[in-house]
Amino acid sequence: MNVPMGHDRATRPEDLGRLFVERANAGDVESLLMLYEPDAVLHFPPGHVTRGVDAIREVFTQFLASRPTFSVDIKPTLSCGELALTSSRWTMKGTGPDGQPLTMGGTTAEVARRQPDGTWRWVIDEPDAGAELSEDDAGAVGRHPAG
Repeated sequence: MNVPMGHDRATRPEDLGRLFVERANAGDVESLLMLYEPDAVLHFPPGHVTRGVDAIREVFTQFLASRPTFSVDIKPTLSCGELALTSSRWTMKGTGPDGQPLTMGGTTAEVARRQPDGTWRWVIDEPDAGAELSEDDAGAVGRHPAG
């Protein structure tokens, strides 16, 4: 994916959380996808593992249609070579399915990888690290696409 003019790139792993919030609040799904590797894994919607940017595009398009707004507190990054563990505490405000105002929050955990051009993209995204994976979901996260 080419980065459109005017879009920041994640030159540090901790940039990813800030860029996610900026792009999600703008409703810019295509720019959000630039934060993920092509075969990235996203544990969303709750109870489901979504694999690959095409599937992630569908999830984010549906999720952001109601125009929620996010705020985030980026936590320190833990890095080792080409990998980094990123995390943030987030708050989302929006409208629930019943039409009533809704506020939610949680803590993320993501694995990012440095790309050949020096930028960073997420490989694994767990938007609510307190959520539990089913045995089927846990297996899907660990399963290679060819396996």
